[in-house]
Amino acid sequence: MKFYCSKCNREESVDTRKAKCECGGLWKLDYQPPKIDLEKIKSDKWGLLRYREWIPVDSKALGKVSLGEGMTPAIHLDEDVMLKMDYFMPTLSFKDRGAAVLIAHAKSIGVKSLVQDSSGNAGNSVAAYSAKAGIESEIFVPEGTSPKKIDMIRSHGARVNVVPGSRDHCADVCRSKVEEEGVYYANHVFNPFFYQGTKTYIYEVYEQLKRIPENIFVPLGNGTLFLGVMIGLEELLQSGIIERMPKVFAIQGENCAPFAEAVQAGKKEIEHITPKKTLAEGIAIGAPMRGDEILEYIYKYDIRVITAPEDGILPAREKLAKKGVYVEHTTAATYTAYLKLVGQEGRLKDVLLPMCGAGLKSDH
Repeated sequence: MKFYCSKCNREESVDTRKAKCECGGLWKLDYQPPKIDLEKIKSDKWGLLRYREWIPVDSKALGKVSLGEGMTPAIHLDEDVMLKMDYFMPTLSFKDRGAAVLIAHAKSIGVKSLVQDSSGNAGNSVAAYSAKAGIESEIFVPEGTSPKKIDMIRSHGARVNVVPGSRDHCADVCRSKVEEEGVYYANHVFNPFFYQGTKTYIYEVYEQLKRIPENIFVPLGNGTLFLGVMIGLEELLQSGIIERMPKVFAIQGENCAPFAEAVQAGKKEIEHITPKKTLAEGIAIGAPMRGDEILEYIYKYDIRVITAPEDGILPAREKLAKKGVYVEHTTAATYTAYLKLVGQEGRLKDVLLPMCGAGLKSDH
């Protein structure tokens, strides 16, 4: 197992502290897991450790940093839609899947302190798991981030820097610190170990349902869950667990939709845009760093990119809440896009939506 550069294919040890290749390319992980065998799931373990056979970090390290993430229920919203309740996590967000694996890796290679930039949820997850691992953390968030998310990050002992400007500018400020000071960059976009955690979303769906639903909706900003979902689906496919790919829908907010614009124009590269103000802050990424990699998946599997109308987010959030499901605005955007598609094209059966973040985190 090793890193290799997404641009020049240069190889690097996974023990490296370098955030990216010298040429500027991001690391990809050269890892081929064993063929998935349902009999090898560790059913006596709770959470990600159930799948330790297919997660490329030391199991002891993962066990030490785990906070009980994963094993979230899949429930019926109605006869057509199931919800994967991924905000039933230690920090109330699906990001705990990736943070557990990334911080376990960081711990195993001796990292003592780290930095990360986030719109809130990933920063909270990294802060929490770093605290469990005994690693100092410093988190950069853009102005406008929910105060409740910031409070949660600080509660874990992390230092928080609120950066004026956009989410993308916040990332630039954090990355400048990484380049200037050489501190470890525990970022959910740059470090591919994060996706080895988020892929367990798909593992759990199959284990719980004994199948994969026909239609999978996934929010798409930086691709944290999207890439994990695609990696997980490909591993199931390659192992013969599923016979074909389900229909995947990638969801963007209409006020920041670089992938939707690229696909509509038939482009193979993302053009960076300036996000407009949006309630879907978690996917408001105008300059997605893994844009080419994500587009490759979109074209390879004929993934539809759907935009969620801004004025539909609050009504969709309220509609979910009236059925007992209280989510943050970005999560509601995925349901908004589903409602839009059904309104335009008619009934869609056997749908799975991820409930990524708890509502209290974004009440501001």
